[in-house]
Amino acid sequence: MTITCVSPIDGSVYATRETLSHADADAAVARAKAAQSDWAARSLAERIELVQAGVAAVGAMNDDIVPEIAHQMGRPVRYGGEFGGFNERATYMASIAQDALADIEIEDSDAFRRVIKRVPHGVVLVVAPWNYPYMTAINTVAPALIAGNAVMLKHASQTPLVGERMAAAFHSAGIPKDVFQNIFLDHQTTSDLIADRAFGFVNFTGSVGGGEAMERAAAGTFTGVGLELGGKDPGYVMEDADLDAAVDTLIDGAMFNAGQCCCGIERIYVAESLFDAFVEKAVKVVNGYTLGNPLDHETTLGPMAHVRFANEVRAQIAEAVADGATAHIATFAQDDGGAYLTPQILTNVTHNMRVMRDESFGPVVGIMSVKDDKEAIRLMNDSDFGLTASLWTEDTVRAETIADQIETGTVFMNRADYLDPALCWTGCKNTGRGGGLSVIGYHNLTRPKSYHLKKA
Repeated sequence: MTITCVSPIDGSVYATRETLSHADADAAVARAKAAQSDWAARSLAERIELVQAGVAAVGAMNDDIVPEIAHQMGRPVRYGGEFGGFNERATYMASIAQDALADIEIEDSDAFRRVIKRVPHGVVLVVAPWNYPYMTAINTVAPALIAGNAVMLKHASQTPLVGERMAAAFHSAGIPKDVFQNIFLDHQTTSDLIADRAFGFVNFTGSVGGGEAMERAAAGTFTGVGLELGGKDPGYVMEDADLDAAVDTLIDGAMFNAGQCCCGIERIYVAESLFDAFVEKAVKVVNGYTLGNPLDHETTLGPMAHVRFANEVRAQIAEAVADGATAHIATFAQDDGGAYLTPQILTNVTHNMRVMRDESFGPVVGIMSVKDDKEAIRLMNDSDFGLTASLWTEDTVRAETIADQIETGTVFMNRADYLDPALCWTGCKNTGRGGGLSVIGYHNLTRPKSYHLKKA
């Protein structure tokens, strides 16, 4: 089977790769398992040093990586790629590794030594998405390697060059080739490997349907599966909010990367007293975008990664308008009816509309007026998803009180669309389960092992 990346820039084939046969995939897993024990036997300090060197090697490639990302998934080159966040996350996880992986000593007396250690799962499969292809991958790759696991990275077919870049960088830094492997697999081979207990842990970031397939494959194997799936993240602007800051941040959170962000803002609830002003300012911001070729430094909004993604957003918008929603943005001249899509702001929306319920994952946001916190909480929770929520107020106590009542993985106050590596990246409901980054990320990438040693 061949994996093909069609560039959203012009619809041309940008890269093709052959997937591994089942036999070759089995052989790759066997090499990873054979290499993992020696890797885990190295000192933690050495593993940290090698991973950090691999991260730096990725950074040295950034001038080539940035246009590659534009070709593969459409993000404008003016934003400079992902190395800032990539490095921040890896560096933080390296900095906490010693404490996060430290033994828990219960007793070391003349009679007993009792201790709990954290040991690696063995081989970790990382299935990474295309929307932030470097940052999403490093969330698991760095801590998994530091913890002593071997890692096999299967990247999205839209961004096939990313895994190759990471493998080349990490290998050049001295991480053994069998310890970190970039692999191309079809869906069936991936499922078969999971069902055959090829991996000690699987981390998947992608669609709800993809997550369901991972769980079905792992059923009965007792393989740990971490899932970050869909999102429909809300923002709530209270009457005491800094209006300009709320508009700038929430609309950027909705539209940046053509709306293709795991924790992007997809619905906004605004206190009645601020609603009209919020919408007016939001429309002005969006009308200031330049839609175009992502290789052009003047472009602020590139195409969506694939025509089919843009068509889904168009369908949601058209259905909403047909049901009474108001579209505030006139069609941009650069909108080609394909991957290049006009960003859109909708009002007069309801939760009966798909645009307010289904994941859009594109440059569209619905905005509703709310009369009080109770109504806002009800609407924020009226979703099948729970990744992040963004609250805008000057009152920290009020924000935390509301946050306690929201069904979500992360709550922001006066910011949005950011992943803090010191905090657990997690979700609930159809967003999935598990947790990455932070000390909890290390706990999920290892297992506890108890030692009860009676001394003679």
